[in-house]
Amino acid sequence: MSLFKTGELGFYLQDAYVQEWVDNTMIFLEVEDVDRYWRDLLALNLPAKYADSRLTPIKVNDWGRECFLHDPSGILWHFGEFA
Repeated sequence: MSLFKTGELGFYLQDAYVQEWVDNTMIFLEVEDVDRYWRDLLALNLPAKYADSRLTPIKVNDWGRECFLHDPSGILWHFGEFA
């Protein structure tokens, strides 16, 4: 298992893969500054390191702003900042 932590938030990942679960998983991480997270994600250069990863730039919605990461396993991560 691996622990990922930012500030007071943390979560564990384990070496387990269930296709049905991955195909239906979306994780929303509320952040205070979506611009910062977007810059940090770009700096990681994930699409160059992981063929199946993809970044989607910041979108403006009526509720706030968000950007997206499709991770190499297929899980969709939302990084969102509420207005």
